[in-house]
Amino acid sequence: MTDDSRLHAELQSAGIAFDQVEHEAVFTVLESSAIERAIPGAHTKNLFLKDTSGQFYLVTVLAEKQVDLGALRHLVGAGRFSFGSGDEMVELLGITPGSVTPLAAFNDKAGKVQLVLDEVLAAQPRVNVHPLRNTATLGLSGLDLVRLLVRWRHAPLIVPVPNKAPAAEPSQN
Repeated sequence: MTDDSRLHAELQSAGIAFDQVEHEAVFTVLESSAIERAIPGAHTKNLFLKDTSGQFYLVTVLAEKQVDLGALRHLVGAGRFSFGSGDEMVELLGITPGSVTPLAAFNDKAGKVQLVLDEVLAAQPRVNVHPLRNTATLGLSGLDLVRLLVRWRHAPLIVPVPNKAPAAEPSQN
């Protein structure tokens, strides 16, 4: 059984309404901008992070958000963040860089990754995420995404993920 069919079967078993659009592989938010225009709903960006204590986090925010990692770590009670490696991502979530998605919690049977969901997304009628691969976009409601994560024993921290302050313009004296 493929990852897609396992994931789809799980969504159907949970009574989650969703649809999926196939497209070319995308690895960054910038690459996905043309696809985003063709698919309605909130599009996401995901950060796979590790703090100084070794705790892993998967942070999901609106695609255009610039996350203030320092403020976020204080908000969630974490140590200083660094990005998790591709090898750690494969080991813990069963996905590769470019395919990061909160749906990868489905593969984290040991519960080693804490999910963090921007509160804006939890309230969206349609949230677009990768279905464990970066060659498709799966849409479901924010509420259903939260329900699914709770079902998988990965209740997300739903917080107002802070934006990075815009860079100050140099003063002209």
